[in-house]
Amino acid sequence: MVNRPKNQLDPRAKYVFRWEGAFFSLLGLALTTLLIIGHYQWRLPFWLVRITASGTLLCSIYLIGFKPDLLLQRWLYEIKEDEIHLQRGILFHERTVIPMIRVQHVDTKQGPLLRAYKLTSVTFSTAAGSHEIPALSNEAAEQVRDQIAAFAKVSEDDL
Repeated sequence: MVNRPKNQLDPRAKYVFRWEGAFFSLLGLALTTLLIIGHYQWRLPFWLVRITASGTLLCSIYLIGFKPDLLLQRWLYEIKEDEIHLQRGILFHERTVIPMIRVQHVDTKQGPLLRAYKLTSVTFSTAAGSHEIPALSNEAAEQVRDQIAAFAKVSEDDL
């Protein structure tokens, strides 16, 4: 059996994942609110409101309470001289090996939520598609980006 990748995401990533879960929970709450209004305005069946509210509550508990810690434990990566190993997944484990000679472009990205926690994601592209290592510390992301660029011989103009 192949060894697991050695590197984990930054521990602060779980807070970013929690905020993302909270955002999706708000969408469920908005849907539940619309159904409550629909129940009183248009006589939608109340069982529909109950099912949606229960589903939203259960999903919120999972998305905010459990999934961030599970993602943090299960998201692993390793940069080797000849390939990049990515492993992720909670229920279904996905293992990806990208040959370094296939990497065409490497970049970092940081949205407002990542910026608030001083985290950055590293993205790299091949002819087959794009891959991402999410939520690394700013310093680690820079190091990973530079390491991939050096191993893949990506020019400085591509960074």
